Amino acid sequence: MYDTIAAIATAGAVSAIGIIRLSGDDAIDIVSRVFKPDGMESMLDAENRKLHIGRLSDADGEIIDRCLCTVSRAPGSYTGENTAELQCHGSPVVLRRALDALFKAGARQARAGEFTKRAFLNGRMDLTQAEAVIDLIEAETDAAAINAAGQLGRAISRKTDAVYSGLVDIISHFHAVIDYPDEDIDTFELQNYLDVLTRAERTLASLLDTFERGRIMKDGVKCAIIGRPNAGKSSLLNALVGYDRAIVTDIAGTTRDVIEERIRIGGIVLRLADTAGMRDTEDVVERIGVLRAEETARESELVIAVFDGGEPLSDEDRRVLIEAEKAEKSIAAVNKSDLKQVIDLDEIRRSVNDVCVISAETGEGIDTLCAVIKREFDGGIPAAAGEILTNARQAECVSRAVSGIRDARAAMERGVTPDAVLTCVEDAISALGELTGRTMREDVVSRIFERFCVGK
Repeated sequence: MYDTIAAIATAGAVSAIGIIRLSGDDAIDIVSRVFKPDGMESMLDAENRKLHIGRLSDADGEIIDRCLCTVSRAPGSYTGENTAELQCHGSPVVLRRALDALFKAGARQARAGEFTKRAFLNGRMDLTQAEAVIDLIEAETDAAAINAAGQLGRAISRKTDAVYSGLVDIISHFHAVIDYPDEDIDTFELQNYLDVLTRAERTLASLLDTFERGRIMKDGVKCAIIGRPNAGKSSLLNALVGYDRAIVTDIAGTTRDVIEERIRIGGIVLRLADTAGMRDTEDVVERIGVLRAEETARESELVIAVFDGGEPLSDEDRRVLIEAEKAEKSIAAVNKSDLKQVIDLDEIRRSVNDVCVISAETGEGIDTLCAVIKREFDGGIPAAAGEILTNARQAECVSRAVSGIRDARAAMERGVTPDAVLTCVEDAISALGELTGRTMREDVVSRIFERFCVGK
């Protein structure tokens, strides 16, 4: 059905083991041209999923490596096609030479995500499982990895398949009565299916409610650190990441651009952005930095506003408070707790969700700040592993399905004719089909697999 593809499936650095994968009608024949197993004529005679040690050679017969090889025949493989895998020593040079030998033997370079795309197209996995593959690879927290593994095990599909089946039953019954009036088929009464629609809506609405938690789990929380010059923003960034990521001096305006870093707090990835100090300035470059700071704050889900606790609130500090008030969530980090505190905490509390007194220099209060951040974002609706939506495509499909079911129920209440009600049910079925890939446009499929790395 498909030509044979090959790719290095491990990282491009030196490692103990390096893996090359092949998939396609001629995968086993091609690998047999370059790999000679010990004690056996050819890999064409090899059992499925059994490792064989042997000699890997190039087109001229020059040995490349002593390595392992295994084959899996269609349809019982990852892609549903004939596949082969070489497990070589992890030298990038060895892997490159081995891949070149496979190309000369008839394979071509695999594109990003092509192995998993073939698995999807060959019915070895649905679309939510395919998306879970790259989510598992890219997982930055235990929670994200556990959820992706659950989705790889069809957690989302199992939850929605029952809904899909129930909706299809409604449509099928209606058309059976219409198309076969002389058959002994139970009379179609739309009201008899009200409970089915109610349960379907409840199930899908509950699933949709997990999306915000899933988005944070997968993408992290965008967090802007703002404050006037010399309040301690860069020192706080350094304290949170654990090393000197940003330059810290006593000179106001040292930070002129946005400095970004990622850290993990519990089950949350925090995408930190240290920004330029907010103040009026005649310096053109610094003024651009201030504008970027304000823009970053507006685009962030969390703002950490930093203040110098050893000084009274200034007009510049109040400018910072105004930006913090606009944020979805905001925390004031009152810095320099090792100095005498003269700042007005009551005024700060009126503008932010929480206040933490810290010392970015000594680390005092940093654990408390992290605990507050975790409390703000590490909650959510309880869900079994894998039953949390993690991307906008999934959420959009479920949202359309919910809307279709709600429209159907509303139409029923208005006494609309069954065929009009069932048009809404068909919209919901179509949306659920797109969720798992039962029905899917080719351009959407291609866009999904563009995220993948080559070799997966």
